[in-house]
Amino acid sequence: MSALGELASTGVAFGAICILGASAVIGVRRQTKAWAPPHQDQSKLRVVAASPEPRGRQRQAARQRKNRATELLPAEALVTLAEERRAAGVDEVLAGLDRDLIGLVPIKHKVEEIAALLLVDRARLKFGLSAPRPNLHMCFTGPPGTGKTTMALRMADLLHRLGYLEKGHLVHAMRDDLVGEFVGQTAPRTKRVLERAMGGVLFIDEAYYLYRASDSKDYGQEAIEILLQVMENERENLVVVLAGYKDRMDEFFTSNPGMSSRITHHLDFAPYDLADLASIGQLMLDRSSYHLSAAAAAAFRENLGRQMAEPDFANARSVRNELDRARLRHAYRLAAEPHRGWSREDLMRLEPEDMLEGGGAQRAGTAAEPHGGRAPGR
Repeated sequence: MSALGELASTGVAFGAICILGASAVIGVRRQTKAWAPPHQDQSKLRVVAASPEPRGRQRQAARQRKNRATELLPAEALVTLAEERRAAGVDEVLAGLDRDLIGLVPIKHKVEEIAALLLVDRARLKFGLSAPRPNLHMCFTGPPGTGKTTMALRMADLLHRLGYLEKGHLVHAMRDDLVGEFVGQTAPRTKRVLERAMGGVLFIDEAYYLYRASDSKDYGQEAIEILLQVMENERENLVVVLAGYKDRMDEFFTSNPGMSSRITHHLDFAPYDLADLASIGQLMLDRSSYHLSAAAAAAFRENLGRQMAEPDFANARSVRNELDRARLRHAYRLAAEPHRGWSREDLMRLEPEDMLEGGGAQRAGTAAEPHGGRAPGR
């Protein structure tokens, strides 16, 4: 009996081992089925341009549900665009443009045209009239400091208020944000930027650097191809604004006709004249609670006129830099007399010596060196 019992227990143990072994094999097979090589990042397999149809169908269905939920107006009803402007807050955005951006009359007119188109589309929807959503990809050309980034921010806000964009935020990008240095880096970089920009505006500054015709091994063309797909398939959820110098952008479009055909609106930001630059400076001073004396205002205009002839002049940015330097000299001039009482007006008013290099030091009674602060022979 003990031998038979031992044999039976041995058989049971052997069977258990077989069952466990089979389970382990099955488990391995199940794990193997879902396993991916450790060097392969699954997150990088998500392709932004490959999923526009499902996401587009979801948005279309959502709009259809919203339209069905909204009672349509009878054919004989009347609507006023003033009501639509007030409901969307369009006048607030346009007033902000006039308040914050000097000049740029043709640019502002184009913005008003776009706003009018979207307002009419909103009114048409109340009668059940629908039309394809307009393509609003844009190109902003012009020298630096002419308001391109600020205009893109305002445009994002306007399109969000009018219901064209879901979020209305702006993502600023340059070549390094989109193009990698090695194989396999460009696509993930570009798609990550596009994913962040979805629902808003993607502003690509100096976009012509994406393409380098002289370098056959450059990866910029890969980023351009991804952008082209997304600009076409996701135009209901994304507005792309390309920006840069006009002559270089013209060359970029000549080399990439597919990109040119996807840009509907070309807005050229002309350089500011001296009067506009002085007005921009006044606007900056007002916001900072500073003002110029009459003599300082003359010196400020003289400085700007001289800088405008320099190749690295950057319009509004140069104005801001000039005023920042003036504030620095003003502060140094006042701080050089720590025991003197200064009035509120003294703390606000900039004088001619604040507008000139070395002026603050001379006014403070320090030994100012000739030739812009450098001793002879240095």
